[in-house]
Amino acid sequence: MCGIAGVMTTNGMAPSFVMLDRMSQALAHRGPDGSTRLLRGDTALLHLRLSIIDLVTGDQPLFGAAADPQTGPALIGNGEIYNNPDLRRAMAQAPFRTRSDCEPPVFLYETEGVGFADRLRGMYAIAIHDPALGRLVLARDPFGIKQIYYVQTESLFAFASEAQGLLAAGLGSVELAPGRVAELLQLKFTTGAETVFPGIFRVLPGETIVVEQGRIVSSHRSTALPAGRPVATKNALQRLDDVLIGSVAAHLQSDVPCGLFLSGGVDSAALLALMTRASGTRIQAITVGWAGAAGVDETAEALRLAGHMKADCERIEMSADDFWTCAPRIAACIDDPTTDAAVLPSWMLGRAARAAGLKVTLCGEGGDELFGGYARYRKRRAPWRWLTRPPRSGGVFGAAIGGGWRDGIAQAEAVAAPGRSALQAAQAVDCAEWLPNDLLIKLDRTLMAHGVEGRTPFLDPVVAGLAFTLPDAQKTGVRFGKLLLREWLAKAFPEAGAWARKQGFKPPVGGWIAEAGEALARLVASQPGVAAVFDETVVLSVMANAGRASQPAWSLLFFALWHSHHVMGIDCSGDIGEVLAEAAR
Repeated sequence: MCGIAGVMTTNGMAPSFVMLDRMSQALAHRGPDGSTRLLRGDTALLHLRLSIIDLVTGDQPLFGAAADPQTGPALIGNGEIYNNPDLRRAMAQAPFRTRSDCEPPVFLYETEGVGFADRLRGMYAIAIHDPALGRLVLARDPFGIKQIYYVQTESLFAFASEAQGLLAAGLGSVELAPGRVAELLQLKFTTGAETVFPGIFRVLPGETIVVEQGRIVSSHRSTALPAGRPVATKNALQRLDDVLIGSVAAHLQSDVPCGLFLSGGVDSAALLALMTRASGTRIQAITVGWAGAAGVDETAEALRLAGHMKADCERIEMSADDFWTCAPRIAACIDDPTTDAAVLPSWMLGRAARAAGLKVTLCGEGGDELFGGYARYRKRRAPWRWLTRPPRSGGVFGAAIGGGWRDGIAQAEAVAAPGRSALQAAQAVDCAEWLPNDLLIKLDRTLMAHGVEGRTPFLDPVVAGLAFTLPDAQKTGVRFGKLLLREWLAKAFPEAGAWARKQGFKPPVGGWIAEAGEALARLVASQPGVAAVFDETVVLSVMANAGRASQPAWSLLFFALWHSHHVMGIDCSGDIGEVLAEAAR
């Protein structure tokens, strides 16, 4: 896991060193182990390294057959290529010079051109500069686990691992588009290629784009999910066991220790069992709970499961004081915003992992989406589903925000529906928008803020090839989702309580906000970004009701902190009150 950035000019001139310096400073947290640059004519590449595999010779850029840094294709990448060993065996004649998992893709590019990413199994954001053809190629993994953002202006094309890397270089705009703000507040994330920052775009999941003379000239996409309706699967449990253990074994490839974030739920319990089996070593896990009795706290269950698997599990705790002091820092690291309250425990886990000496952790993201875990999926199977509204119809703030905030989700629904069951279509929408633009941004930013890499074994093409095509009846029932995964867990790890009700990962954010009272509510209401959307009376009402309806209150507070830092430029090293007081001046 690293940070990447680059610039290609439209007039053939060398990119600005000042611009590169600003990008490097903004992305420095992503590469605590070193940084390198490559300048070639009209193009510059920047790589900031978090060393995970090939600690000695794996510095980037990586080069193809022509080892001269000024002639052949050069690659910089962020992520992990899990089929690196297989690719190296298949390309035995290639003159590999390192053990880096990102080296095979540059040789694949030389032999297969812009379709090189179709051979990759992993999470990645890759940039390749080919001076012979005068082009820059960007590729993102099909699930969108890793991100790339870009800007096109009259004078240049620039890209970076985080939007704030581009903003720091003076690219894009912080004059937020009202429609995108409405979408963020109603959905908790934004959809599609456009970000909240006008002029800054996401490379879409599975997309490869080609840039020449600072202009995008072509693009194509590969999908994370197989096509077609559900099919009956013979020996489904055995096949599931095979693909899960294979994926976890692949995700454990590392030259540094790997840990686990353990919540006590089905997904993390499955990963605990699989990691123990695949590694044959004692697993180091971390779980997070809340001070006091409030909130959904599964740490007792996580510790119990760790004991059964003879894993070492550290319990950390988030208190109201932690919330008050850490929330501004968390908002500062989530440059592409999501108002999902799960950013809070994820940030705490990232900090704890770094303190424990863990650079890599396995995480359960994707289990619900691929195996059918959400209650909204069960509604898609109900005989009366035609009488129910599609998921995300109401929005967090209901009628308080009008307009076309649901247009992006509606477009994703139209694309997902043909040739699929209603359940599959709902899963496909989540995999296209919710996962990459909420859960995976949250995971990347909160962990990389501490120099920690999060890996997601469920978000694997081999796992998806089985899970997504399962019959609907093996995914959801009347009371439970993830039926086949639960059945597997009941056999593989009987002590895990596979048929227990899903608790979720919910910090008591509403209670923490309520404790702060009217003083906090008035600070939020007067924050310029919030005041541009809501009347003061609406904000005060939402904040006063935080103890009963936490998401709207957290959405307002997060947006107030986020806007204060990313739009107004306010330093977020203070606590919530200090940051919002500064914004109100």
